[in-house]
Amino acid sequence: MSSTPADRHTPTALIVGASRGLGHAMAAEFFDRGWNVIGTVRDTTARTLLHELADRSDGRVSVEHLDINEPTQLAPLHERLAHRELEVLFVNAGTTNHEQTPIGAVPTADFVEVMVTNALSPMRVIETLEDLVSPTGLIGAMSSGQGSITNNTTGLREVYRGSKAALNMFMRSFSARQSETQRAFVLMAPGWVRTALGGPEAPLTLEESVPQVVDVLLSRLGKPGLEYLDRWGRTVPW
Repeated sequence: MSSTPADRHTPTALIVGASRGLGHAMAAEFFDRGWNVIGTVRDTTARTLLHELADRSDGRVSVEHLDINEPTQLAPLHERLAHRELEVLFVNAGTTNHEQTPIGAVPTADFVEVMVTNALSPMRVIETLEDLVSPTGLIGAMSSGQGSITNNTTGLREVYRGSKAALNMFMRSFSARQSETQRAFVLMAPGWVRTALGGPEAPLTLEESVPQVVDVLLSRLGKPGLEYLDRWGRTVPW
């Protein structure tokens, strides 16, 4: 017997930070694979690539407002999404400072901005929205290969590296507190990608990275536990 439309469930992914770059490309990739997508943008006035994707999505892509560094915006977002069940919650957030500045010379304000944006705020989002995720769904965050302590043999980008290592630690603590769940947890290292953050010298295009990133995320669904993975699905050393 063939299934009816009511029998078929279209999974939903929430991509936090989807206005451009990796986040927008992930939203588009999930949409192209038949998923419903909710994407967040920080600016309430400017049109973004995510808005353009929503316009041609026949209602399958929706846009929500969230500045992840404004904790007061999290509860209202949770309330707006309370009727949705998510198969994937993925937080894509990142900023950096002057890359060549050694850690001892980094201004305090720059340090705080990078650490809050890259480590604290993503975990606030996850802690607030995790109950919207299916019991067998996936919660992920955009880390970086530069968050690997083991692989740091060159230094530089020190605040950025430290922020991603902190994110990895916080996510590990979160997953440890969720040890009885059937959910998958993923810290993703997408490679050095040509975006506003990655810069024009990055060797990878979005088209070369993002489909593989989504492949890895989908391969983890139904597999409980935390993994720190690159776009090939290979384990990145802590």
